[in-house]
Amino acid sequence: MDWKVALDILVSILLVATIGYAVMLNSRLSSLRKNRDDLAKTIINFNEATVRAESSIPKLRKAAEEAGQALQERVEKAQSLRDDLAFMIERADTMANRLENSVRSARTEPRAGAPSSPTSSAAASAPPPPLPRGSGGRAAQQAALAAAAASAEAESDERSEAERELLRALQSMR
Repeated sequence: MDWKVALDILVSILLVATIGYAVMLNSRLSSLRKNRDDLAKTIINFNEATVRAESSIPKLRKAAEEAGQALQERVEKAQSLRDDLAFMIERADTMANRLENSVRSARTEPRAGAPSSPTSSAAASAPPPPLPRGSGGRAAQQAALAAAAASAEAESDERSEAERELLRALQSMR
């Protein structure tokens, strides 16, 4: 065989391989061009979304600041109310202790100038009757307070100033 024929066969084989590679490269380039258009659309959409996000950041900051201020105002108002309630509770505890001490001292002190009739001393020192079970809670307490106030009015001559204040406070609670 002639070396020219062998060389022509070798060049032919290499040309066929080159043509095959060129066809494959052409198909990849065409798919890249097609995807490039899709990629460009995606990049444009991404840029638009970025612009919208950047424009909404100041609005979000403003909304967050307003919410923070509103929350701070509510916290301050709640702290003020808490302080007021703590003061009221403290005052109520002191007043209740004073009333309790004055009632206790009035019951233990012998009454000067008061006739010591057995019925009036027994009624004055007797605790209010116990409430029956299941008697309705608050309504039963109010009824018991009304009964105590009625009996207190009958014995108001013999009551000390502290007991009268206590009865007035109980009546004002109704």
